[in-house]
Amino acid sequence: MKLPKVTYNSPVVLTFTLLSLAAVILGMMTGSASTKLLFSVYKSSFADPLFYVRLFTHVLGHADLSHFMGNFTIILLVGPMLEEKYGGKRLLVMIAFTALVTGLINVIFFPHVALLGASGVAFMMILLSSFANSRSGEIPLTLIFVAVLYLGTEIINGIFAQDNISQMAHIIGGGCGCLFGWLIGKGHLKE
Repeated sequence: MKLPKVTYNSPVVLTFTLLSLAAVILGMMTGSASTKLLFSVYKSSFADPLFYVRLFTHVLGHADLSHFMGNFTIILLVGPMLEEKYGGKRLLVMIAFTALVTGLINVIFFPHVALLGASGVAFMMILLSSFANSRSGEIPLTLIFVAVLYLGTEIINGIFAQDNISQMAHIIGGGCGCLFGWLIGKGHLKE
């Protein structure tokens, strides 16, 4: 009996996961110094080249393994389907754009708060997945339900919850997912 071959079936999602896991391990080994230096975005000098790097790399950083697992359970469940449907290059652009937008909004509106984690990307993927079976000119009912459930909860939590969770990143990520789904449906975001 021949054993099945293990494949690197979703290169963008798997590489993103492995890079983030490496960032978490490095953060644990350095007492979070590397996480603050490389994998968190916060207001700093525009003359600091790492400021521009962190606008993208903050999605790789996580406070601990539990934070990592919470985000990547969703990303590993939804991401491969999105990568197969939309293509790796397009998904990588969507991840980078979501990272940049959440990073910039955090720096502009929450200058004294460091942002890290892939939850904005996870929410982007959740909302984008609602478009997966839609046809041009249609709004999937699943999208409406997902938007109400996920984004509605985040808006309520953003108003009332006192925690260290960035509801802003979740809402912006979900908004990016809707934007990408709409742009792809209109034929504006080509591979």
